[in-house]
Amino acid sequence: MEETLQLPLRELNNRIATGQISSKALTRAYLDRIETINPQINAVVHLEAETAMKHAERNDIALKSGETPGKLFGIPMTIKDSLNTYDMITTWGTSGRKDFRPGKDATCVARLRQEGAVLMGKTNTPEFTLAFKSSNNLFGRTSNPYDLSRTSGGSSGGAAALIAAGGTPFDVGTDTGGSIRLPAHFCGVAGIKPTTGRVPCTGNGLPSMGLIAPLTQPGPMARTVDDLSYLLDIMSGPDNLDPHCVPTPWQDPNAVDVTNLRIAWHTDNGLMTPTPEIVATVEKVRELLSEDNKRVSEARPTGVEMSAMIYGHLMRADDGEMVEALLEQNHTESPSPEVAAILERSGHPITAREFAQVISLWHSYQSSMLSLFDDFDVLICPVNAHTAIPHDQAEDFLAYTYTAAYNLTGWPGLVIRAGTDPDGLPIGVQILAAPFREDRCLAVGKWLEDQLGTFQGPELTSGQGVEPFNA
Repeated sequence: MEETLQLPLRELNNRIATGQISSKALTRAYLDRIETINPQINAVVHLEAETAMKHAERNDIALKSGETPGKLFGIPMTIKDSLNTYDMITTWGTSGRKDFRPGKDATCVARLRQEGAVLMGKTNTPEFTLAFKSSNNLFGRTSNPYDLSRTSGGSSGGAAALIAAGGTPFDVGTDTGGSIRLPAHFCGVAGIKPTTGRVPCTGNGLPSMGLIAPLTQPGPMARTVDDLSYLLDIMSGPDNLDPHCVPTPWQDPNAVDVTNLRIAWHTDNGLMTPTPEIVATVEKVRELLSEDNKRVSEARPTGVEMSAMIYGHLMRADDGEMVEALLEQNHTESPSPEVAAILERSGHPITAREFAQVISLWHSYQSSMLSLFDDFDVLICPVNAHTAIPHDQAEDFLAYTYTAAYNLTGWPGLVIRAGTDPDGLPIGVQILAAPFREDRCLAVGKWLEDQLGTFQGPELTSGQGVEPFNA
């Protein structure tokens, strides 16, 4: 069964549909894995094992009765706790929702269930997803399965840690400043932030309306790039609720010829230089691509060095109104330290003129950055300036501009594992493309994945003898 747990989603779907494995057996195997590893990493914050087994059993019965299986028929999943699930507690990481059942799925969750996926549980997130470490007052912190003294990242850190440790085949994260891509990098899994407007945000902890709504996108996290392609196709498209979601055709990554793409790369965004190991990993990827494609050039988008200033201004432009509203609406009296810090930084309202200048600056930045695609189709760069940091290490936002810069542009960004640092921690690379060209990100990611091969997964021993799960 260990080998089965590592199969890609298309193969799992085929084996269930053809009766080679039952949904009940597969779900039981993942639940057993969660029971073994979760006490160490604290990734799953709510588990409905009995309900999941009942759904899996129903799937097996339906299949025998001749029901046509969906694309995820009988495959278990977990979902980040910032995304609503109608039948399972969804806290958004805030104490005011500790027993809250939304009664309706987030749109992207509903689409996965419509294809037959079996929900096992919810994974940890910081309060309202507003931090780069997955910790909150309700459930505490999630640890990195490669080193329990380090963070798994945020805000989709529970999802990334669980996938890396083999506890789920896939999860759905959300990304406002790097919240899918950063944990994917820290934990050595694959994750994609789609283009702004590709996937509805309806049912997420951060509202799909308001000033910073366009920064956020839900996206799949899994073990392989092909799994991401498979899932993103299912999740995409308007729901007539999220005003930012647009009807854009899905383009098949398999139709992209990677050798004909014009590829830009850089190792330094001009704000913070990454560690030597991260620089070397990006350069290794560039060398691999250069072997089959002579149009690989060093380049950096015009204006990227402005990202930290613009992102900071945007997050402060509402003077804390969004956070205050979330706390009030959810009846949370004691916010987490991270959310309390956001409120402490507010209290200095800007004028209407200053607000207009912030918006104009943001749009000018987007326009300037887009000029990269006059000469290139894809951009390769670091995900962060460092690998996973210790739980108690303070963060420097400049390190996180490698992801936040592209929430501001709205571009799609894929992260795959491409290396390992001297401490045995994963190193990811980020692959970016023009709006709604996720197919190019995914095609390059799949090509690189094939070249790089399999990495050693985490060894979660801690006296319990858990076997490593290959990444």
